[in-house]
Amino acid sequence: MNEALFQIENLRVAYPHRGDEELRWAVDDVSFTLQPGERMGLVGESGCGKSTLGRAAMRLLPSSTRIEGRVMFQGQSVFDLNPNQLRKFRGEAVALIFQDPMTRLDPLMTIGKHCLETLKAHSPSLSTKQAKETAIATLEKVKIPASRWNQFPHEFSGGMRQRVAIALALLLNPKLIVADEPTTSLDVTVSAQILQELTRLCGEENMGLLLISHDLAMVAEYCDRIGVMYNGKMVEKGATESVFREPTHEYTRSLLQAALHIQSVDELGSGELGVGSGELGVGSGENSQLPLRGSPVAHGGNEHDRAGSPITHSQSPILRVTELQQHYNIEPSFIERLFKAQTQTIKAVDGINLELYQGEILGLVGESGCGKSTLSRTILQLIRPTGGKIEFFGKDLTNLSSQEIRSSRRQMQMVFQDPHACLNPAMTVGQSIADPLLIHHITDAEQAKKQVLLMLEKVGLKPASVYYQRYPSDLSGGQQQRVAIARALITRPKLLICDEPVSMLDASVQSQVLDLMLQLKDEFDLTYLFITHDLWLARFLCDRIAVMNGGKIVELGATKQIFANPQHPYTKTLLAAAPLLARA
Repeated sequence: MNEALFQIENLRVAYPHRGDEELRWAVDDVSFTLQPGERMGLVGESGCGKSTLGRAAMRLLPSSTRIEGRVMFQGQSVFDLNPNQLRKFRGEAVALIFQDPMTRLDPLMTIGKHCLETLKAHSPSLSTKQAKETAIATLEKVKIPASRWNQFPHEFSGGMRQRVAIALALLLNPKLIVADEPTTSLDVTVSAQILQELTRLCGEENMGLLLISHDLAMVAEYCDRIGVMYNGKMVEKGATESVFREPTHEYTRSLLQAALHIQSVDELGSGELGVGSGELGVGSGENSQLPLRGSPVAHGGNEHDRAGSPITHSQSPILRVTELQQHYNIEPSFIERLFKAQTQTIKAVDGINLELYQGEILGLVGESGCGKSTLSRTILQLIRPTGGKIEFFGKDLTNLSSQEIRSSRRQMQMVFQDPHACLNPAMTVGQSIADPLLIHHITDAEQAKKQVLLMLEKVGLKPASVYYQRYPSDLSGGQQQRVAIARALITRPKLLICDEPVSMLDASVQSQVLDLMLQLKDEFDLTYLFITHDLWLARFLCDRIAVMNGGKIVELGATKQIFANPQHPYTKTLLAAAPLLARA
């Protein structure tokens, strides 16, 4: 029998705690084995211990962390490695891909410098030319062109930064990759390409893959085995196909139900979109039923909105974008100027025309780097456009002064992808949510607190008085996103721009947050521009879908029509690449 590549035996991990607190195991008696060339998926809700397990296995946790059990790599104990051996172990033997690349990339170093530093640290004999050739070839595997070599992390989209992080992990040809939510911010086509590349390497190089993810469809498609974690324990493990076909643990069943709930949009014959029976649970039971979606909003007179009311063409859009452009120039370096290199222009947004109507949910989908987030920030005037017009309730935002723009943002708010990054860690939840009220001089501090407590109740953070005093670090990912939603809604806006608001959440929490967003939409008469790379989520939630590619909208139409009869080749590529849980 071949020696196991990676083995975890009775691993227990507990973070430092105050003397009066009961010891809580973040990872509690977990054991599993990974063979060479094997791909294993690790799934579970946020806070269940998945990432802690991955970091413990690479000895990346603080020294004050209490760890019991054994971690073996090719028969050698990882906990017994000396500093020199540990340095080689990290990168050459096992590479870790983190979920949030921006916190792992040095903002003062170019992408090329990151690659060269990694290669030179482990292979000092490599010449700069050889290292650069290796790095460029690896970057091209993850679809980063050589022309981006001299750019800095802040000049990349979130998805492209994640591609850089994956390239850095692949540079040293490790024997095992621990991938912690590696494709969270990537679109389906790039996710598929990268996972296919990782799958190919597993087969050709006998490389192991431990894929930590909340995306059950992705795990079903790319992993041989699966482990399900809940509250620090491994509650179920086995062959992916058998676990998905006949889950034995209640929590596994609830995860599958929540994921299938979003993907099970039936053709109902009457032109409507549904979500199956609407009776599927979502794990914790909180807001466990999602309302049925109505037919796509259209403005031709015969179709209806989500509530079933007819919509006529006489409606005026609340938001109209006309020939919008956002271009960036990349200046050549001093050396490049000597060789008369030309300034490059990146057309992040290139002639966008878009209308958004009161009460609808318009989905914006496309690959990372296609301009989705740039478009949303340009609409909010966080960045001024290069050209074109943005009309909100008939007022051209591009002609407003800074003070007028600030005032207009009371009616337009944004929910960002990573709530942890957009909440001030030094402010309590109550202070963060009250802040917009005070910035816009809507009310005084006493009244603001009352409104915040009411909003906390509405977003399901109860008891509100307890959450009011907490800090973002005290909350789970789903709770942080609820705080972000409360903060966006506190000024009673008419338009909410949601930039990947649930991409970092597991299936059960996703369902709860989506349910909440639909309830709040009806209660506050909201209109959503919903940016996502998850096509099944867009199909479930959105009335219309705009497909974006290369800074342009290449297809726009009712959700049902986009999925039933896509017209543009890029839309067809997106749909073909999207993993569907039912295929498992």
